[in-house]
This record gives sequence, structure tokens and C-alpha cells, in this order.
Amino acid sequence: MSTQTVHMAVYDTLADWEVGAATAHINKHAWHKEPGKFQVKTVGLTMDPIITMGGVRIVPDVAIADLAPADSAMLILPGADTWVTGELAPFARLAGAFLDAGVPVAGICGATFGLAKEGLLDTRAHTSNVAEFLAYSGYSGGDRYVNEPAVTDGDLITASGTAPFEFAREVLGRLGVYEPHVLDGWYRLYAHSDPAGYAVLAEYEAQMAGTSH
Repeated sequence: MSTQTVHMAVYDTLADWEVGAATAHINKHAWHKEPGKFQVKTVGLTMDPIITMGGVRIVPDVAIADLAPADSAMLILPGADTWVTGELAPFARLAGAFLDAGVPVAGICGATFGLAKEGLLDTRAHTSNVAEFLAYSGYSGGDRYVNEPAVTDGDLITASGTAPFEFAREVLGRLGVYEPHVLDGWYRLYAHSDPAGYAVLAEYEAQMAGTSH
């Protein structure tokens, strides 16, 4: 099986902490060269470098105009200050194309505002930072709002900006990066520092090391 690509949108003021847990553990398998797994590539409005909220400079791998849903296994949309100002509307439109094509989209924090404004949350269960934040977008999906850290409805994942590990759990689960019991162990370890979760992951890593030789 060939490696599949997960695309993460990048733009100025991107909230670094919201997506790191998801992208690191998606891309970890690419470093291990495990067949049939995933790699992460970045997509920008242009090919110009962007600066994240944490001051990290990122040069996109591809421009939005050159990305089609068929090229990707998932589109990840981090939060950023520029979602509310409307500068990132092209990414919301791209998300709509992905969903129409049956390719998953995962948005967190400010990205949920853009998804709401685009009308993509009107008929799907979703969450965000708070319900009032999305109401400001003028969308009509308020009755589908779920007061949970992260919510998956079919091909759409949404999450609060204070829930990076819940977001990652939904993303990793939707992609099938880990089997359910391993994903549960992953979440218990990283979200709750549960030693039992570490034992599950250690066993999994040992199995992977054994199959790679």
C-alpha cells in the first residue's frame, strides 16, 4: 500500500498547539516507513512562507489552487486569528469541496467559525470553543451544536481550541492510524498521563518494530 497524504492548512497566526498532537502522530508512521500509513504536508493560500502564532516559519508544500480532494486523505484546519476576519474563506470553500467528495475535514477553534460561515455546520453535529462564538458567524446550525471537546459527524471533525488531544483522538481514529484499543491507550497517556496507556503503546511499538524487520 502507498503512503497517503494528510494536508494541513497553514496561515499566519496559526495556533501551533492545537494540531501538533494530531500531526506528529500521523506523520510518525511516515518516519518509520510503514506501508499504507500517512504523511503530513502543508497547504497555503500561496507558496509564500507563513508565521505561526508561536513564531515558527513554515513554507507550504503546496498552494491551495493546486490541491484537489482526490489528492488527500484528510484536510486539517487549525485555528488562527484570521478566520474571523474572513481572510481564510478559501480554505472553508476547499473544506466544502472535500466534504462533497467524501474526504474528511477536521477543524479546530477558529476554523470552526469559518466552517460555520460557509454553511458546513448547518446540518452536521459540531462543536467549537463556545456556542456563542459560532452564533456570531450568522450560521443556522445552532441546534446541532454539541457541548463536547470534540465531535465527529461523518466526514467532519470539529473541536474546541482547548482540546488538542481530543481533536487528535478523533483525527487519528477517523484515519485509522491506530486500532481502537491502541488509540484508547494513546489518549489515556497523552491526555491524562495514565501509565496504563503507556503500557498499551509500548506493546504496540514493540509489535511494529518486530514487523518492520
